[in-house]
Amino acid sequence: MCDYSLHGVASRPAKVGDKLITTQFYNTSTGGFSAEGEPRVAVCLLPGTEVVFEREVERVVTGFQVFLRRTASVPHRVARFRQVNTDKACAHHDALEFPNGQIVLVTHILAGQRAAVLQLPLQPKAADVRKPRTQVEAADWQRDQQPAQG
Repeated sequence: MCDYSLHGVASRPAKVGDKLITTQFYNTSTGGFSAEGEPRVAVCLLPGTEVVFEREVERVVTGFQVFLRRTASVPHRVARFRQVNTDKACAHHDALEFPNGQIVLVTHILAGQRAAVLQLPLQPKAADVRKPRTQVEAADWQRDQQPAQG
């Protein structure tokens, strides 16, 4: 996904192996990911996408100390993309969850850090998403969804 304030920025979906750079996009208040060589194109991640950074991640400290423009390191290089604050329309949603459970908004990650897409989330097969059209199909579909009993 790409955060709510990046809808006016050119974007494309992430692919496994993409080399990314954390970017502060022109004419927005939002940071995100762009691909190497495409600084004006936001790379949108799906929830569950795993990324690895070259180094420990540097983030902006928020809250009262934001006036001091302090930064802090997150002691991890691997993170999983998540969506947070989804019930709030005008809030940042894109975040990274680190192995220690810490969640950091992508817009709070300092610009210029390099990362790569390790893995995309599994997507359901088209057959799994199909909705039944008749009562017989509904019964068959419900039976197929039940775990196998042994």
